[in-house]
Amino acid sequence: MTKNDFHQLKVKEIKELLQGECSFDYVQWALEDSRESVKNAAGVYLRKQKKVLEEQQRLEAMYAYEDSFYEEGKFLVAGVDEVGRGPIAGPVTVAAVILPPHCKLVGLNDSKKLTPEKRDALFDQIMEVAVAVHCVSYEAEVIDKLNIYEATRQAMYEAIRNLPVQAEAVLSDAMKLPDLDVPVESLIKGDSKSASIAAASIVAKVTRDRFMESMDEEYPGFGFAIHKGYYTDVHKQAIKDLGITPLHRHSFEPIKSIVAGKPVEEI
Repeated sequence: MTKNDFHQLKVKEIKELLQGECSFDYVQWALEDSRESVKNAAGVYLRKQKKVLEEQQRLEAMYAYEDSFYEEGKFLVAGVDEVGRGPIAGPVTVAAVILPPHCKLVGLNDSKKLTPEKRDALFDQIMEVAVAVHCVSYEAEVIDKLNIYEATRQAMYEAIRNLPVQAEAVLSDAMKLPDLDVPVESLIKGDSKSASIAAASIVAKVTRDRFMESMDEEYPGFGFAIHKGYYTDVHKQAIKDLGITPLHRHSFEPIKSIVAGKPVEEI
């Protein structure tokens, strides 16, 4: 198409051309067009392309820690993360995920920064493209026996060791894992820095959330589908009205005090 041919097109036709990846000539010609609507369409296209480029750069940066292992010939890098250390009810859930090197999952990020809808969509994509995934949940009884820190660490060991493809290196979100036989790097806020850890955080979050939503049916009135076991005002009132369930952690307050004999009305 020549420049003259382009300027003879209708606005609708030009907008259709300015979709996805198109010739930069079209963009330049649109910017030079006498019609304001065509110039605006070019501006919209350039802003969209800028966002696409920025997202690509952000995702590439999230492989910086994986790259340090790739450069050593270790391409099976597992990210591991947990969800559920803070709630007073429900399991702590850990996921380990090995992604293909430099796998680009648009929007991949710390699960806490994503909407439930985006998490669900990314969960499906991760499960489809991942080299290996394994998820582990430790219930309240185990948490009370080991303490939440140790339960989380043991769940991480189990998730990594039971991956269907053995990891050659591990990136963990903050947790030290000295008993593994492969190199491990622990990253503070790793779910925002590493693609593998971010993927693990999403798998763990979606898995745990879905479990807690299912418990809402088994224990109606507690609101588990809403607060996921965290100690909110709704949860507090439910405990006062209905008591505690097998999902509640006896080593966490106020459950610990209730089990010890403190009247529910006083929590």
